[in-house]
Amino acid sequence: MKVEVCFAPNVLAAECPSRAVLKHLTSQWGVLVMLALQDGTLRFSALRRRVGGVSERMLSQTLQALEGDGLVLRVAHPVVPPHVEYSLTALGRGAAERVGALTGWIEANLAEIQAARVVA
Repeated sequence: MKVEVCFAPNVLAAECPSRAVLKHLTSQWGVLVMLALQDGTLRFSALRRRVGGVSERMLSQTLQALEGDGLVLRVAHPVVPPHVEYSLTALGRGAAERVGALTGWIEANLAEIQAARVVA
């Protein structure tokens, strides 16, 4: 696996690998998974129930991407049936805090945002 190193990270630069992290973290499902995991460790099915509207496939892809970025930890317990738990890493907790600030702002300003849509 080739790991790209960016010596001067710049998310505005097209070739910077920070773009992939931004894509994973700020996708609709990425944001919602990060928020759901802020409250603690969840199994896949509990996480799917918590994040309304996400399909199994999309949740699986989102978790894989966030795990690949070091934001989510996946722990598979060797039992039958399989028992897999997901939680935020230390890096993920920092990211979730910032994503939570953004979603909090959206919720706090939703009435104004909706009113602007009606005018436009």
